[in-house]
Amino acid sequence: MDKGKPLGFWMCTSLIVGNMIGMGIFMLPAALAPYGKNAFAGWAITVIGCLFIAHVFARLARAMPDEDGPYGYCRRAFGNGVAFFTMWCYWVSIWVTNAALAIGIVGYLTTLLPALSSHPALPPLAAMGIIWFFVLVSLRGALASGRVQLVSAALKLLPMGAIVLLGAWIALRDGAAYAAHLPPTPFTLDGTAAAGTIALFAMLGVECASLPATKVQQPERTIPRATIAGTLAAAAVYVLVCTIPMLLLPQSELAASNAPFVDLFRRYWDAGSGHWLAMAVIVSGLGALNGWTMLAGEVTASMARHGIFPALLQAPNKHGAPAWSLLLVGALASVMIAMNYSRSLAEGFTFLTLVVTAASMPLYLVGGAAVFKLRQRGAMLAFSAVMTCVFSVWAFYGMGKEAFWWGVALGAVSLPVFWLARWRRKAQQLAGSTPPAAAQQ
Repeated sequence: MDKGKPLGFWMCTSLIVGNMIGMGIFMLPAALAPYGKNAFAGWAITVIGCLFIAHVFARLARAMPDEDGPYGYCRRAFGNGVAFFTMWCYWVSIWVTNAALAIGIVGYLTTLLPALSSHPALPPLAAMGIIWFFVLVSLRGALASGRVQLVSAALKLLPMGAIVLLGAWIALRDGAAYAAHLPPTPFTLDGTAAAGTIALFAMLGVECASLPATKVQQPERTIPRATIAGTLAAAAVYVLVCTIPMLLLPQSELAASNAPFVDLFRRYWDAGSGHWLAMAVIVSGLGALNGWTMLAGEVTASMARHGIFPALLQAPNKHGAPAWSLLLVGALASVMIAMNYSRSLAEGFTFLTLVVTAASMPLYLVGGAAVFKLRQRGAMLAFSAVMTCVFSVWAFYGMGKEAFWWGVALGAVSLPVFWLARWRRKAQQLAGSTPPAAAQQ
């Protein structure tokens, strides 16, 4: 194995599955509960939309295997300005994702350690501690993070299997239970769009295999295969697993739950089984946080290589990890957790998922448009690109005003950073010391 490129097909696939199937699947039923039947329609639209996105990024990776992931695709299609804004928003979404994952993990951890709920300051402090633990793991390098990801991706299938078996057992024992708590909320366009946007957070990550492109073996072959395989696997698991608690628990009870699958097992099995499930769910969330932490460092370093962030952020440590980038995203995720200090765990998780979705959408929208700008051929690819753009606009509509304006505000911060980077490059050019990555822009 090439030590400079430690990520192969299985590690890339597990990166996608591990990042997509994180805490989102275990917190999602509670977040979707207020929308009732709209959640099922929103789910269907979201899964289909994400398959189109996966197809677009898989083909872009195949067409441009030597580019530095999505930043390179966007820069080649639309220039440095659009690429910077797009990747800035995506970069923001990653460290906010880390904050949301840590909050979700602590939500399940409180079922095992009730003392965490004894003081309102303990949950956010615990979430910050988890953030910094995985910063330390990522500082050991991509190979170490990839190995952790393989193990956690396998372990997280255990609670999925337990949930499916419980659902099948209830169906055989008392099939009427699935109709006993049907949510009364009627279908509406706004409700479906809002539910679909919340569900989209759980499906974010279809582009993960292309982010550490410089560390992937045979990227033109590995990334497309891993992208499609990982997305299909994650979508199948999500649809199957999330439907069970949404049909078996009363809508009001589910909406108020900090650990919906634990409550499901406690209701239909026994109280002790919920603790075992909580442990498995925590492992799943920890695996996702491990993957997103590694990617946060890689995206930050990629932007530094393109001359946008200071060169210090791309400097590797002795393990090849971008140390200063990882420390930066760890600090930013901790700040986001502190800012949600006054919200409950469920409220904080739902709000952060919407902010993440708002910040991720520019990448998907620009990625779809890049297919036409770069004149990539294929009728199916063109159709996927159109549907990716349509789906992205639909998601902007569904996220609501608060999350949308948060996304706009976080994106707007990129403007002075971009202008500062341009000024710095011009100054370096005048001094005759322009870095190679910046000169290519």
